[in-house]
Amino acid sequence: MSPRLRTLIVDDEPPARRLARSLLAPMPGIEVVGEAVSGREAVHAIETLHPDIVLLDVQMPELDGFEVIAAVGLQRIPAVVFITAYDQYALRAFDVHAVDYLLKPYDNERFAVAIERAVHRAQNGNTVDYVARLEGLLKDMATHQGAAMIALKIDGRHVLLDTRSIDSVEASDKTVLVEAAGNVYPVRESMNSIERRLDARQFIRVRRSTIVNISKIAEIQTWFQGDLVLILRDGKRVTTGRAYRDSVRELLARLGPRPG
Repeated sequence: MSPRLRTLIVDDEPPARRLARSLLAPMPGIEVVGEAVSGREAVHAIETLHPDIVLLDVQMPELDGFEVIAAVGLQRIPAVVFITAYDQYALRAFDVHAVDYLLKPYDNERFAVAIERAVHRAQNGNTVDYVARLEGLLKDMATHQGAAMIALKIDGRHVLLDTRSIDSVEASDKTVLVEAAGNVYPVRESMNSIERRLDARQFIRVRRSTIVNISKIAEIQTWFQGDLVLILRDGKRVTTGRAYRDSVRELLARLGPRPG
């Protein structure tokens, strides 16, 4: 009798983890060995539990799904099924690189197909082709210039925002606050994950904990010791971090008057 494939469920939403468990339960060749609710927990669980298959939510606190893959390492990552909310760019990237994913909300049939493919990969090990496809996906997601819409996961639901409506993104304790059109959306996702999904031509990171929409900046003032203060159109003031001053100066040079 073949040993059952050890499976790890990674999702910060309890209902999603329960659903995955219930769908995996009747599959005779699968054993759920653990759950993780954040990217860092996922990395630790993969390194300690050594699962054969990982169901990996893309949008998570601390590290997103792509950062989990990078942290574990392409050569050591188990067979992965990505789970994602609606994100046009991510879906295209998954399709282009032939990496399996589940789009929430998924049905039993689609879930079964994804697990069947993962089982096949787990039984055959990480082939050179599979590693290359994962590597291509990570490079694709790291270099893309963002999408017009962004899906934010909030209390078990997904809020779709036009990125042009976003004023700023700011880390606060274990939550990231996305301010858009007079509303504040608390998101349990890493700053890096959100930054990657925003258009680098439209947004600028001005300190480790803050990203602002360039079109929402009303004024930039020189401050003490070389710092700069950005005044947004809603009156909010943001002081640049030391590591990000040059980025703001480059923005000023790009937007400033041309010589001659």
